Amino acid sequence: MSSNEERRGWNEQIIDEFRSNAGSVVQFGGKTLLLLHHTGATSGTAYVSPLAAFPQDGGGWAIVASNAGRDMHPAWFHNLRKHPETEVEVPGEDDVRTVQVTARVPGDAERDRLFAEVVAKAPNFAEYQKSTSRRIPVVVLEPAA
Repeated sequence: MSSNEERRGWNEQIIDEFRSNAGSVVQFGGKTLLLLHHTGATSGTAYVSPLAAFPQDGGGWAIVASNAGRDMHPAWFHNLRKHPETEVEVPGEDDVRTVQVTARVPGDAERDRLFAEVVAKAPNFAEYQKSTSRRIPVVVLEPAA
């Protein structure tokens, strides 16, 4: 996918399938995604991004700002740093449920542990890291109290 327009169209198809099938998207192996709502850091525009999600013990999810190995962070990463209070749509039993979350970027040791856990489940993230000189961030989404 080369253009932003193509990526947006692809994301819209994933979002539609996610919402129509209780969070299951066939090409991603079922219920392995979440929909991240985020607000543009400077524009204030509302966005929704489908992302691989890695559930954490005690609740919450880890997401990875891989941008498919590109040399810049994805826009959603910058948006979450500016607006960490947000919501996600996650798979449910019979429908998608919405959860209020707070995003945080973990310190180096926690990031390394989480990234290793992600790579053990989804080796493509190791390939993304090899494709770029930047250290790919991990973001933890913690359910709001």
